[in-house]
Amino acid sequence: MALKIYERHLAREIYVAVAFILLAFLMLFAFFDLIHELESVGRGGYKLQHALGFVAITLPGRVYELFPIGILIGTLYALVTLARHSEIAVLRASGLSTRDFIGSFMRLGSVFAVLIFLVGEFVVPFSEQYAQHWKLKAQGNVVASEFRSGAWVKDDRTFINVAEVGSDSSLNSLRIFEFDHQFHLSSMSEAKKGHFVADGEWLLDDVVRTVFSGETARVERYASQRWKSALNPELFVVLMISPDRMSIFNLVRYITHLSANQQKTNRYEIAFWKKLTYPLTPLVMMVLALPFAYLQDRMGVTSTRVFMGVMLGVAFHMLNGLFSNLGTINSWPPFLSAITPSLLFLLVAMSLLWWVERR
Repeated sequence: MALKIYERHLAREIYVAVAFILLAFLMLFAFFDLIHELESVGRGGYKLQHALGFVAITLPGRVYELFPIGILIGTLYALVTLARHSEIAVLRASGLSTRDFIGSFMRLGSVFAVLIFLVGEFVVPFSEQYAQHWKLKAQGNVVASEFRSGAWVKDDRTFINVAEVGSDSSLNSLRIFEFDHQFHLSSMSEAKKGHFVADGEWLLDDVVRTVFSGETARVERYASQRWKSALNPELFVVLMISPDRMSIFNLVRYITHLSANQQKTNRYEIAFWKKLTYPLTPLVMMVLALPFAYLQDRMGVTSTRVFMGVMLGVAFHMLNGLFSNLGTINSWPPFLSAITPSLLFLLVAMSLLWWVERR
């Protein structure tokens, strides 16, 4: 459906303002990311140019993360500027109601919603994975694990401990603990390296396998050995990427793997629902900016309102992360943990609209 004349004017002002705000925030956060990456410069072959490349490759992830803040502040700035020029007052005097404004924002915000979904689903997962490979290759090193003892993965009645995951998805210094039906340790294998051969099969090098039988144990040594497992390199990529930066497909696949092994999935289920509900946040942010455009200049200057928008954007960003962490710790329903920040801010937006219309 073609946009009305005033909607085209709003679109032009809002889109330009949002692009400008996002660019400013992106440059600021890229600077902070670069400072953080300087700590890694000098490790192995990791140099300044590699740090700059790493920060550049991870920019799509930053854009995805900063979208709601940028949309809120950009929309707020555009509307306040229009209000200062009395354009909002003219539109309202000509019969444009709050419901009409919200309807226009729904249409204009749908562009942001589609863009956020496409970036989050197709650009960010690829860029994050490539950035980690870039860094690991430059360092000639391995992926950092969550525990000092390495990464732990469960596959049915087998527990796998991997000290290092190489940038080529090879496994270094791994240990495999196999248990029987009564959950008694039946064997323990240690291998210096593991390479993925085919679907469901790995090739292990320099294997030392200890087999337990009753009160006896025997040691077997192999130069190489085939190892069948449901694990694949894509699952180990999860160790390098935050759940919020994964694609919906990879989240579903990893949640299925964890569920099949009776492991907690709450963290990844919250990330899954956030991926589905996150594209709706631009609509909430745009509605939240509308009450500030209704306030007359005597209620405050433009800079004050923009500052309030910045504070609200930062609050949303912090609340979004807080509810994800609280939901994981307290095992809250994943959907509620993901959608609650947006619902709270929508409630705030509606309350502010009710207040300014009845002043």
